[in-house]
Amino acid sequence: MRLDHVQLAAPPGCEAAAREFYGGLLGLPEVEKPEPMRASGGVWFALGAQELHIGVVGGGFAPATKAHPGLAVGDDAALDALAERLARAGAKVEWDDRYPGVRRFFTADPFGNRVELLA
Repeated sequence: MRLDHVQLAAPPGCEAAAREFYGGLLGLPEVEKPEPMRASGGVWFALGAQELHIGVVGGGFAPATKAHPGLAVGDDAALDALAERLARAGAKVEWDDRYPGVRRFFTADPFGNRVELLA
């Protein structure tokens, strides 16, 4: 068994903001959704050999404020550069030193979903 993808929920009309955050700020390449699934909205991104899916939830959307994907970047310099890019774009950057030996911070996507970034 292996991890194939992680899906985060987002409200209807989220696609442009998802592309800006995950594609633009985080630098993830977009993956084309299969034709039969496009009508449901959302957008998919490559994440190494796995994928990150942003799926649309109709009425009653609530962001995941505890559950989250942990996305690893190459090294400390890449993590610092990403934190700076996110902060400049107005995203929160909350450093956390509770994981011994791991540099990491938390942010939120435009929909309020928690995202962990680590070196």
